[in-house]
Amino acid sequence: MFDNVYDVIVVGGGHAGSEAAAAAANMGCSTLLVTMNLQNIAQMSCNPAMGGIAKGQILREIDALGGYSGIVSDTSAIQFKMLNKSKGPAMWSPRVQSDRMRFAEDWRLMLERTPNVDFYQEMISGLIVENHKVTGVKTSLGLEIKGRTVILTNGTFLNGLIHIGDKNFGGGRAGEKSATGITEQLVELGFESGRMKTGTPPRVDGRSLDYSKMIVQPGDEIPEKFSYSNVTKPLTHQKDCHMSFTSPLVHDLLREGFDRSPMFNGRIKSTGPRYCPSIEDKINRFASKERHQIFVEPEGWNTVEVYVNGFSTSLPEDVQFKALRSVVGFEHVKFFRPGYAIEYDYFPPTQLKHTLETKLVEGLYFAGQINGTTGYEEAASQGLMAGINAALRVQEREEFTLRRNEAYIGVLIDDLITKGTEEPYRMFTSRAEYRTLLRQDNADLRLTPKGYELGLASEDRLRRMEEKHSKAEAFVEFFKKTSVEAEDINPILEAHDSALVNQSGKLFKIFARPNISMDDMRKIESIENYILEHDLDKEIIEQTEIQVKYSGYIDKEKNNADKLNRLEDLRIPANFDYSKLKSMSIEARQKLEKIRPITISQASRISGVSPSDVSVLLVYMGR
Repeated sequence: MFDNVYDVIVVGGGHAGSEAAAAAANMGCSTLLVTMNLQNIAQMSCNPAMGGIAKGQILREIDALGGYSGIVSDTSAIQFKMLNKSKGPAMWSPRVQSDRMRFAEDWRLMLERTPNVDFYQEMISGLIVENHKVTGVKTSLGLEIKGRTVILTNGTFLNGLIHIGDKNFGGGRAGEKSATGITEQLVELGFESGRMKTGTPPRVDGRSLDYSKMIVQPGDEIPEKFSYSNVTKPLTHQKDCHMSFTSPLVHDLLREGFDRSPMFNGRIKSTGPRYCPSIEDKINRFASKERHQIFVEPEGWNTVEVYVNGFSTSLPEDVQFKALRSVVGFEHVKFFRPGYAIEYDYFPPTQLKHTLETKLVEGLYFAGQINGTTGYEEAASQGLMAGINAALRVQEREEFTLRRNEAYIGVLIDDLITKGTEEPYRMFTSRAEYRTLLRQDNADLRLTPKGYELGLASEDRLRRMEEKHSKAEAFVEFFKKTSVEAEDINPILEAHDSALVNQSGKLFKIFARPNISMDDMRKIESIENYILEHDLDKEIIEQTEIQVKYSGYIDKEKNNADKLNRLEDLRIPANFDYSKLKSMSIEARQKLEKIRPITISQASRISGVSPSDVSVLLVYMGR
């Protein structure tokens, strides 16, 4: 049935698995995507949305490298918002509300149109491992499928257990069975495993809601899009979301069910996401807070199903229903399905290399929630990187990794590999020390050349990126070289209560003032003429404004990144014997021995390794 040996076998068809399969196939590898239900490829298991704080940056990076998530997010979007526009550009984060069914359909169709991808529907119950090297997978029906590399993207399905009140049952998602066998085999092979928990809110009938009592949450007046490619376009019309709030009455009704809550009665023992807690966890931890936001999110263009964001819960159905009916606008709510919590197996990611290949088994890669992360975007980026590196391994090419100063994806993977995680990991802008460099607006400038070299980003994308770069650089130079007369600029400065000038000066210096915008500068004839003559679009104009107004911050971070890179280039031998370093702390030796960092820089980021420990390591290495 499977006579050939696949280059890459991807187990699981979620966001990580879909990106992994697309990447490997587009790099020329014969790829098999095996999943338990082919109708649920790239299913949005939780909220119908993509992007958000830091997650939007990750999606732009995936797109810049040549992944599919940005394109599918655009084609299935029903609303677009650029979050944090009141802050600096390092914090701007794009987000779309998505049509859940269209999202999964578009992903499925894109994969079907991708050469080199085969599909198979069945549960994978084990791996074929010979001499610490993976050579294939075993299915629940006893079939053996040979593969040169295997990527596990099992999501919440590994021994998944669903909780609703005092009831629990096996499942990877509501209505779908869990996957068994893989965890047990990996533990036998020497892997350390753990349990995590996540949850989801009720889905309700939008026809039963009174939106007139809620606060409208519209999309941007001029919406943008995720993908840098020209195959998608911004939305021309959008659907509104809405917002309501819980109340002390709602909290009291929820507390009535705490004795039947698996969160509090001991049935759930694993750790849930700190930054996306259940409603019962929120009212327990923040008892003094009288209300919490509830975001009412439509599930698509045509469906009446609504996602109740902010009301994730595993309380009994009757408690969920009674409490939600006390939320303003939900007085007559009808449930499609209740919220639930799910526990699942994961493998601490310190057992991986930066390529996401496991240290114990050659050719075996982990991506997504199996590594302890939460979120579609985090999963998709890991899938992309695992797919790339599995393909490179098969093709005997050099591995591909991203540094912390190159991408949020680099921060994500470095955090996981170096620090591990004991709770579902979520990306935030605050995790990136070089976030001024890693903006959502310049992901193409940072990563498209790399995607092109890998064979993922097209030549057309590369040319478009190069044009954007050259035109923005030229426009910045125009500001540096061109002067403006005092009588031309002072009316603009006066309108903003900014200090007037008494002689002509360079445009760059004026524009760098924090209260002067590009719209102000375009009132100067020479600037508007330059834009028209050089046919500069919105993206290039925005890029120029950021480069001018934040040049000092950008230069400072580049200098810091250069210092980091010097330490990144100091590689530690793979077989380094840390037991010889007697002057190093015992904790540091143990952590270094377990994680086995590749570079001095990575070693310095390990919890428990102090600057003095790094000095000892440098001295011993003769640096």
